[in-house]
Amino acid sequence: MQQTSEDRDRIVEMAWEDRTPFDAIFRQFGLPEKEVIQLMRRELKASAFRRWRKRVQNRATKHEKLLPKKEHRFKCSRQKPISHNQIT
Repeated sequence: MQQTSEDRDRIVEMAWEDRTPFDAIFRQFGLPEKEVIQLMRRELKASAFRRWRKRVQNRATKHEKLLPKKEHRFKCSRQKPISHNQIT
């Protein structure tokens, strides 16, 4: 899937957000976690990428399968207008 620069910017923004799981990025953009990591490696400076990887690795909020079942989910107030995402 070809991504626009706006799509790439939004994916990077969602990847940086602590409470946005990789599954939400996949549902919205069709990009699995492995490809998000590759995109982040390309788009960020090396030091920023290392800081991001350390921050998200094994973080429960970035991986839906690690979340407790009844946890309240945060939703960015700008998410729906930007993405028109009907899932969240």
